[in-house]
Amino acid sequence: QVQLVESGGGLVQAGGSLRLSCAASGRTFSTYIMSWSRQAPGKEREFVAQITGSSGNTLYADSVKGRFTISKDNAKNTVYLQMNSLKPEDTAVYYCVAGLSEYEYWGQGTQVTVSS
Repeated sequence: QVQLVESGGGLVQAGGSLRLSCAASGRTFSTYIMSWSRQAPGKEREFVAQITGSSGNTLYADSVKGRFTISKDNAKNTVYLQMNSLKPEDTAVYYCVAGLSEYEYWGQGTQVTVSS
């Protein structure tokens, strides 16, 4: 059983920055594939960014590439999403996701709102 708790969301102006955090349970956190997804009003959930457990390789959606950075701190069992140059279209509920073998665990989400 993996528990995920997101934090760091809020209201920012376009062009601003936010850093989201996701605290995870489990002693094997370093092996998890961690990712962020988001869901905007009236839209389906979409993938944002991913970092692999073993290699630390990262992957980003085209819509956020060059603006967002995913990272993790294994000592703190925490994954981060640094969001720069935010746009109104980034407004969404952001979810932290942990991938273990054939299972996925989702956090409760944190709201990010970007004003024009």
